[in-house]
Amino acid sequence: MLTEPAVCFGAVVHERFGERTEVPGRIGPTSRGEAEGAEALVHAQGLPSVQRSVSNRFVYHAAYLRLPLSRLDAVAVPLLGIDRPDVFSVRSRDHGPRDGSPLLPWLQALLDRRGLATVCDGEVILQTMPRIFGHVFNPVSFWFCHDRAGKLRVVLAEVNNTFGEHHNYLVHHPDLRPIGDGDQLVVPKCFHVSPFFPVRGEYRFRFQRRGDVHSVAVDLWDDGVRRLGTRLSGRAEPLRAGALARWLVRHPITILGVVARIHWQALRLLMRRATFHRKPPPPIEETT
Repeated sequence: MLTEPAVCFGAVVHERFGERTEVPGRIGPTSRGEAEGAEALVHAQGLPSVQRSVSNRFVYHAAYLRLPLSRLDAVAVPLLGIDRPDVFSVRSRDHGPRDGSPLLPWLQALLDRRGLATVCDGEVILQTMPRIFGHVFNPVSFWFCHDRAGKLRVVLAEVNNTFGEHHNYLVHHPDLRPIGDGDQLVVPKCFHVSPFFPVRGEYRFRFQRRGDVHSVAVDLWDDGVRRLGTRLSGRAEPLRAGALARWLVRHPITILGVVARIHWQALRLLMRRATFHRKPPPPIEETT
């Protein structure tokens, strides 16, 4: 458990799968984690791939911050601005109500409406990709909601697409028991993200923490087949200006590189005659 701000280094993996029906196992050795009480930077390397009649796989690097919402206003790290411009920045208007208002009250109201507030009475960790020089491409942010004992109870996955739309998936066990490492949590897909997948099927989420390594697995299943697998894994280290500077030096065009790779992979799929699905209207409800 980290006792000071931290950074994670790792990988994001996207895989497109063929006609398989096996249920994936755990993402690795199990270890039930507790809520952090400090900020962290997670350097992650992403790897998406797809298999069906067409298969595809790619990896990209990304930096994620892990920020305790109860102390968000108190975060003071050189090169990082909270609701102010800096080399790296996190802006409230990129999350939650999207109006720049405080994030924690918005989340607490959402949890209360869903009958989840009583079990989520501990720290909330926001794991998100920061803006770099004011620019951001943030496909998904995770809000990890813990109880007072530090056990993970609920996760809000805040998903953005390239059309400027967003949707929230609220995942937890039906009986609200703590979420253990590798536990599978299922929600129906109802939001358009990729033109190569229709809005149907279900997402299967798995979360794991082993020491300072944080991992998230999200699989898209449709008609009994795993169509897409995404893995985000990275090692956390204290969030310091030095860590942010090293990330910037190693990956100076992170955002442009990720966007370029995604569009290149889309072009490759089109060249392979992958089925193209037009974007439907977004769901009326903001949270599933």
